[in-house]
Amino acid sequence: MQDTDTNWLKAIVDLDRYPLDRPGSKHWNALLGDVQAALEHDGCSVLEGFVREGLLSQLEQESRAAAPDAHYTTETVNAYNVAVDSEWDDDHPAHITFERGNAFVARDLLPESGMINRLYTSGAFQQFIAACFGVDTVYELADPLAGLCINVLTSGKEHPWHFDTNEYTVSLLTRAATAGGVFEFCPNIREPGRENLRDVKAVLEGHVPRKVKQLALHCGDLQLFRGRHSLHRVTRVAGDDERHTAIFAYTEKPGVISNVERTRQLFGRVLDIHRCAQRRAVRSDKLLD
Repeated sequence: MQDTDTNWLKAIVDLDRYPLDRPGSKHWNALLGDVQAALEHDGCSVLEGFVREGLLSQLEQESRAAAPDAHYTTETVNAYNVAVDSEWDDDHPAHITFERGNAFVARDLLPESGMINRLYTSGAFQQFIAACFGVDTVYELADPLAGLCINVLTSGKEHPWHFDTNEYTVSLLTRAATAGGVFEFCPNIREPGRENLRDVKAVLEGHVPRKVKQLALHCGDLQLFRGRHSLHRVTRVAGDDERHTAIFAYTEKPGVISNVERTRQLFGRVLDIHRCAQRRAVRSDKLLD
């Protein structure tokens, strides 16, 4: 690990509690075991207080400064983030739609020198994330918009039920809402080659709340999540304080670009790199989105 990476992490993260700088050590292995156990059981693990308490106001201010650049839109979506006018069987859950009113700040609008971007690109951080997900290496998305972004939820808005496109999602809550904004998820409701449409539809229709878990997050908490297989949402936000989350998207394979429809929904624009990637894209897991 480079000294500059170590020094920077030490300033931001409590390395005694979260020893990202000591891979293979007893403490590192114990932390890794705890995270992997949670991911195996729920597809989700939270490292509370990952960012030092004294820097939380700075972290919040960084996302506050970026929030005005978010793409705000309200549109009708489904859980798979595919076109809602596509043709499906009559009972397919893709017919169940929601109003999505959250906003996203794209990566190309975030400062490279900021705390959020430096954490996302840290070699030590990526090494730890890869170990947690049980892979040799994780790669930053090659997508210039979606690899790193900030999700913004204002009062009255929510992020409705959906699956993630990328295999691994790592997020950091940078500002908590006054009220609401609870993360809810259905662990491992689908798997590669098996959509499990019946259970997904039941959750979307509100028939099986027992499958839904709730998670209260606080500013500075780091969340590791297998969002491609777990249906999830963020409940409606209320009050003056917006909910901001930095989303660090990694994948097991290099060169991953988000699809055109998802990019248009989230950022309000599509680049040539997205159009080119979609023409040659083949999903190995064969899941819908």
